[in-house]
Amino acid sequence: MRIIIMAILLVVATVNVTAQNVDPSQVTVGDVLVIGHPDARIYKHIDFPRANFIIKKGGIADFKGLVGSQVLVTAVKENKKGTLIVKIKKANGKKFFNSHAVIRADLKNALESGELSMR
Repeated sequence: MRIIIMAILLVVATVNVTAQNVDPSQVTVGDVLVIGHPDARIYKHIDFPRANFIIKKGGIADFKGLVGSQVLVTAVKENKKGTLIVKIKKANGKKFFNSHAVIRADLKNALESGELSMR
């Protein structure tokens, strides 16, 4: 009897975990996403410019202020490798780092790593 109950709990837990994942193909232009914490020190799947390019354009290279920012999807495109690339801009209309209006991101990997999440 215990084995049957444990098997049922395992199936229910597996279904719940897979139900929480966001399918990248469901993201369309106009959706709002939230920038999360990167796994490492830098963002791997969101293509932010390097700090020296931000400074050259007159911006402030503060990556800590990005966490929790709401971004708007402006374009969804599939590249030659088959990955979905999205272009995002800040939902409040301001620029990233006061210098870049639009940033690219690898949607599937950014959602899986937690760098981007659905609102």
